[in-house]
Amino acid sequence: MGEGAADLPPGFRFFPSDEELVVHFLYPKTALLPFHPDIIPTLDLHRCDPSNFHGKAFQGGNRCWYFFTSRSEDRASVSGYWNPVGTDEVVTSGNKDVGVKTTLKYYIGQPPDGIRTNWLMHEYRLLNDTVHGGSSTCSSTRRERGQPEFNKWVICRVQECCSQASAHDDGGGGTELSCLDEVFLSLDDLDEVSLPN
Repeated sequence: MGEGAADLPPGFRFFPSDEELVVHFLYPKTALLPFHPDIIPTLDLHRCDPSNFHGKAFQGGNRCWYFFTSRSEDRASVSGYWNPVGTDEVVTSGNKDVGVKTTLKYYIGQPPDGIRTNWLMHEYRLLNDTVHGGSSTCSSTRRERGQPEFNKWVICRVQECCSQASAHDDGGGGTELSCLDEVFLSLDDLDEVSLPN
């Protein structure tokens, strides 16, 4: 299931937007509704380091891995932990706020002395009224049936970034290059190559 390509038609590339992840994948899972294609697996984030996602999480386009996991404030894994960075972003669908996206970086070791890696995760969770539509009757009916609460699951998109800054910056004014910067710098080398007329 982690390879993904065998589960999808030839030429299909899986690279959903934030809205699509929340509305078409996370919402149906939390509401216990069927969704197709059912290609995103459920992982225990506490037992899986990002270097082990291959073959376990679904690999989509741009070397991103996707999976569901139980929502937890403790994001420790076998060899490290995920630490939130920046501020949460609201995910909208139409004019309605439907979810929240949290950005996290992966650190090897124990907090607060972990070593920052180049792994980045976007974790998506539903807003309270996304599943229940703001109806207390609907939410109480779900509890009576024994269905899980809306906030039990999150969906994650993880990717390994092209470059990383040193976790122990020496203050020497070094600059981290983005993937795009690296591409542009490599294009400069093309000026030195003579192409046939």
